[in-house]
This record gives sequence, C-alpha cells and structure tokens, in this order.
Amino acid sequence: MWQWGMLRDWLSGLISPYWTNPLLMAVQILIVVVCLILLMAFYTLAERKIIGWIQSRKGPNRVNLFWVPGLGQPFADVVKLMFKEILIPADASGFLFRLAPFLALVPSLAIWAVIPFAPEHAFADIDAGLLYVLALTSMGVYGIILAGWAANSKYAFLGAMRSAAQIVAYEIAMGFAMVGVLMASGSLNIGEIIRAQQGGMLSWYWFWLFPLLMVYFISGVAETNRAPFDVAEGESEIVAGFHVDYSGMAFALFFIAEYVNMILISALTVIFFFGGWLSPFDGWSWLVPQSSLLAQPGFFWFGLKTLVPMFTFLWLRATFPRYRYDQIMRLGWKALIPVTLVWLTVEGVMAYAQVGPWKEHL
Repeated sequence: MWQWGMLRDWLSGLISPYWTNPLLMAVQILIVVVCLILLMAFYTLAERKIIGWIQSRKGPNRVNLFWVPGLGQPFADVVKLMFKEILIPADASGFLFRLAPFLALVPSLAIWAVIPFAPEHAFADIDAGLLYVLALTSMGVYGIILAGWAANSKYAFLGAMRSAAQIVAYEIAMGFAMVGVLMASGSLNIGEIIRAQQGGMLSWYWFWLFPLLMVYFISGVAETNRAPFDVAEGESEIVAGFHVDYSGMAFALFFIAEYVNMILISALTVIFFFGGWLSPFDGWSWLVPQSSLLAQPGFFWFGLKTLVPMFTFLWLRATFPRYRYDQIMRLGWKALIPVTLVWLTVEGVMAYAQVGPWKEHL
C-alpha cells in the first residue's frame, strides 16, 4: 500500500528481507484498523451531536477532552464497556454465543483490504474486488443469526430472524445495483471502476445510474439495520433484537460492526457512484488547471466525499420514524428489486446505443 522505501531498506538490514514485506504490511493493516476504530468512535459522538442539533438539543457535553465539551464521550463509553461484566445465559451455547460478535465484525473489517484510498493505495488490488465485496457483505448475517440462536432466547431469535430476512431482501437489490456498476465500468477491479469514471462530476455514475444509486444507498441503510429500517431492535416489540443478551465488550463488538459497516457503505457508495478518489475538477481544464492540486486525485477527495453519505445516515435516523416490518419487506421485494431490473435494461439499451460516459470502455 505505502512504499516506505527508507524504512523498508532499514528493516532489510536488521532482519531477513523475506520478513520485511509481511511485517510492513502488518503494520499498515494495524494503522488502518486503528484509524477505523477511532473514526467509528468519533462517528458515534458526531451522531449524538448532529441528532441533538436537529432535535434542538445539545447532545453529549459533560466529558471534556482538550477543553472541548463532549469530545471525550467515546473514550468514556469504551472504559465503561470494558469494565462491564459479560454475562452468558445459562442455557446458551457458550462457544457460538462468543463466536457470533466476531462473525459480525471481521467481515466488515476484511472488506477494507480491497478499498483503494488513493491511486495505487490498496492492500489487495485484485481483479475480482467487486465479487469479494459482495461475498463478504453477505457474511455479516451469519453473526446475527448465530447471536439470536445461540442465546437460546425467543426474543433474541425472533430479532435475528427478522434481521436476517431483511438483510437477504435488500442484499439482492444491492447486488443488482452493483451489476449496473459492473456493466458501466466493464471491470470487477475496484480501482478500474474508479478510473472508468474519469472526466469530471458528470462522468461519475451518480448521474447515469441515479436510480441504482438510490437503491444501493437505501439497501445499505437496511443492510446495516439503521433507522428507519431498525426493526431488529424494535424496543416496543422485541426488546433489543438479536443482541438482547449481550453486554460489555461482547455487545461493543456488534456496536463496532454496525458503525464500521456504515462507514464502509458510505465509502463504497462514493467508489461506485461518485468517482472514489477522483477530483470533481478532473477534466475540467476550463475551470481549474489540471496541474493544480484541486484537480489531482487522492485520499483528500475520497475522504471528503465519504463524509456526505456518513452524514446522510445520521440525517435519516433523525428524520424518519421506524417503518413497520411489512412495509420494509414490501419496499425491498416489490419496489427496489423491480427498479434495479428496469434500470439495468435501460442501461443495456444505452450501452448498445453508445450513450453515456462508459462507451469507450465497452
């Protein structure tokens, strides 16, 4: 990912060159994971602050850090969860009960291996990156099902089944939206998908695949069990859903997985529909000189764009009430999937007629 030439040469002189690359890769993976966890922690604070602002409240303002009210709240939450006892129900399947949180968290972290943060900056630049993403996003549901089943509680099991049915329904629509991106870019490589969108903001796929963008993001909100699709945690109906019997750090792993998945869906939305690390001024030489920093691709643009869908997640939670379960399933099966099928047909016609920014890739 990062070259670190001087450090690589120095380490090669201390240890065997055979171990230099794996060691540097492990350090880089650790850096990315730690940054993700920190981003997730402050994302929870941003959520409480933004929703408080929308609802005319102040949000967390008691735990100060660097004289900023509320900035230390994520760290206070971590300390609280670390010292809370992890209770395992007497009739639960102990091994599966402990395994479920890891099955929910690990896939959400593993997907970042193929995410390009900048040009030529991905841990694994594999040709089937899109299939890898689709496969691992399907794995999280196993952690949810195991959590509900292993607890040996009807409340947890009911929440798990509701959540699994919802995830499967929206996963199909999300997969069809990815097929539209594949048709437009002509590649399963995520870096190539980004490069296929070169040419400025109107060449990004949000313009040509707008219905698929809407379907993908709505499905992403449902996949992460976020409001207004959080029926798995309908407190008035099934207490707290599949993780009702979890406490302490075991609950925290589900919590981390949910927020890391939100960041991941935001990043994938930017990659598939908003040009990833491409500059919005790319190809617009009449507005910005192409030699200037504003026209250069890089992590700055990728991070800046990703903040928009991350904010939208919070905006939706503060705005919409929770949908009924039948409404959610009807939206997934009877609205989103037909929309994707219709637009895939339209996209196929446009591609055949050589209309659109992807004509040179076909």
